[in-house]
Amino acid sequence: MNLLAVILVLIVALLHIGFLLLEMVWWDKPLGRKVFRMSEEQAAATKVLAMNQGLYNGFLAAGLLVGSLLGNDVLVTFSLVCVIVAGVFGAMTVSSRILWIQAAPAVAALVACWIALRLIHPTI
Repeated sequence: MNLLAVILVLIVALLHIGFLLLEMVWWDKPLGRKVFRMSEEQAAATKVLAMNQGLYNGFLAAGLLVGSLLGNDVLVTFSLVCVIVAGVFGAMTVSSRILWIQAAPAVAALVACWIALRLIHPTI
């Protein structure tokens, strides 16, 4: 991967670490309630579900980081596609903001990775 692709993949991974923290640690705290626009009651009632979501976001970040560290383009691509699918589903079922916050950066990273691969392996 080229430098731009690596930077974009790392940004997506950092976003998902941030989502993990918001959903697993700060969900029912003022920051989490503000970000997700919830009352204290809503946050308390959904805390366990949010922790589960956060764990999945952590797995997405792990796939991106491990794939990047190992130079495994297949793992990075798979993880980015998973992020995009999750972002599109979230946009359809929860809020259109998710499309721009989660899916769009992953699309940019995926395009950069594919361009980098084409430059390295023009026959792909």
